[in-house]
Amino acid sequence: MHDEFLCHVTAYGVCDGRRIGVPLGTYRAPTLALALWWLRDRASWMAERLDPRPESEHIPSGALVPVADNVPDVPELLRAWCADMGRQELVADELAGGRLVRIAISDETTEYELLAESVDALRMQRTVPALVLPVG
Repeated sequence: MHDEFLCHVTAYGVCDGRRIGVPLGTYRAPTLALALWWLRDRASWMAERLDPRPESEHIPSGALVPVADNVPDVPELLRAWCADMGRQELVADELAGGRLVRIAISDETTEYELLAESVDALRMQRTVPALVLPVG
């Protein structure tokens, strides 16, 4: 059983023709349950910041506009991932098995990545490939 998990959240975009990653948070979880909780919390945190409530006192009137129907709805995909217990169980199983888990969601300008892995697996220099989970 893997006891500690290293979790990261990163946003990637292109600047001056280069792919740039912006770290949005890191957490060393002492248990699997806390790793899963942190990943869900960060996904919810990103969704709320990408898609705030229009009536929020911090948002100036007219600052938010709807996007085209063909643009991926990253906040909704993040919220759906958080609410999907089947996907949560899959992530838990993969992490408990010592495998790296990467959840990536993109729109036309930015890729948002949630990444988690066992600290024990890091020490053992993982020999199994990462599981990349589709969202949506």
